[in-house]
Amino acid sequence: MKKGILVGGNWIIDQVKVIDVFPEEEKLVNILEEYSSNGGSAYNVLKGLVKLKADFPLQGLGLVGDDERGSGIIRECLNLGIDTTHIRKKAGTFTSYTDVMTVKSTGKRTFFHQRGANALLGTDDFNFAVSSAKMFHLGYLLLLDQLDLIDEDGLTGASKVLKQAKENGFITSADIVSEKSNRFKKVITPSLPYIDYLFVNEFEAGMITGIETISDVGATLLDNCYKAAAKIIEMGVNKWVILHFPLGAIAINKEGKQLFQHSINLPCNKIEGAVGAGDAFAAGVLMGLHNDHEMEYCLELGVCAAASSLFAATSSDSIMQAEECLLLSKTYGFRTEPVYV
Repeated sequence: MKKGILVGGNWIIDQVKVIDVFPEEEKLVNILEEYSSNGGSAYNVLKGLVKLKADFPLQGLGLVGDDERGSGIIRECLNLGIDTTHIRKKAGTFTSYTDVMTVKSTGKRTFFHQRGANALLGTDDFNFAVSSAKMFHLGYLLLLDQLDLIDEDGLTGASKVLKQAKENGFITSADIVSEKSNRFKKVITPSLPYIDYLFVNEFEAGMITGIETISDVGATLLDNCYKAAAKIIEMGVNKWVILHFPLGAIAINKEGKQLFQHSINLPCNKIEGAVGAGDAFAAGVLMGLHNDHEMEYCLELGVCAAASSLFAATSSDSIMQAEECLLLSKTYGFRTEPVYV
C-alpha cells in the first residue's frame, strides 16, 4: 500500500528584513531586524507537515543551486527527516531566494525575488516510478518557468507532470502563486484534469474563471467564490477545489457538495506575520486527506495550522503538532462575524 506525500516545486530561502519605512529611490532606510527562513510551496508544505507531526514518509523534489543556500536546504530537510533523494543541486545556478522588505509600522511587505534554480525545473526531473508515496503535491504553478511553458499540443510541463503522476497511481494536488498577470486561465487550465485537489485563494479563483471574487473595497464575495470554485470543477478538477481566504475557507467537490469553514479568531496582538499561512493551511488539509479524514476535518485542521503559523514572522517555525493546532479553536474560537458581501 502506498504511503506518504511527495512534494515538488519551489524551494526558496526567504531573507526577511524589517525596515522603518519603505524608501524612495536613492534614499536610505534602517534595517531594524533580519532573519532567514524557508520559503516556497515544496519547502513550506513539507516543513509544515513535519511540524504537524505527520506520521507518514515525506519526500521532497526540486532543484536548488550548488551554493550554501542549497546545501542549507538539503541539510535542514535531512535533519527534519525529509527524504531529499529527489532534490538535486544544479551547477551554475543560484538557489532561489526572496528578499522580503517588511515595514514595521504597517506590516506591508515588498518582495525582490531571484527565481534561480526553480526556473529550470522541467519534466525530466520527475520520475514517479521510484516513489512509493500515496500523494503528490506540486506548487507553485505560475512560478515554475519551464513547467509553465505551453507546448504545441496545448499542454504545459506541469500538466504533463501531473498526468504522469496520475498514471503512476498518485493522488494529486496543486497550488498556485498569486501573480499579477493575465496568464492564469491559459497556464492553469491544461493541468486541471490531472488534479484531484486544487488549492486556490479568492484572487486566483477569480483570475482563472473571470468571476469577480473580491469587491472594489477588498471584501471577499463569498457567493461568487462558490461560483468560481464550481466553475473550476467544471473545467476539470477531479475531486475538490479548496478555496481559502483570510477569514475562512470553502470547498466544493465533483458531486456539488459545498463546505464552509471559518478561520480562527486570533487577536491582532498574537499575529507576528502571515508569510506562509497558505502553505500551512495546505499542509493541514493534505495531512487530513492522506489519513483519509472527511473534508470537514481537513478544512478545520487547515485553518488551525494556518493560525498557528501566524505566531511567528517566519513561514513555519510556530506551527504546532496537529492536536495542539486543533485546540486553538477552543482557546480563541472561530470567527463569527460576516466575511463577505
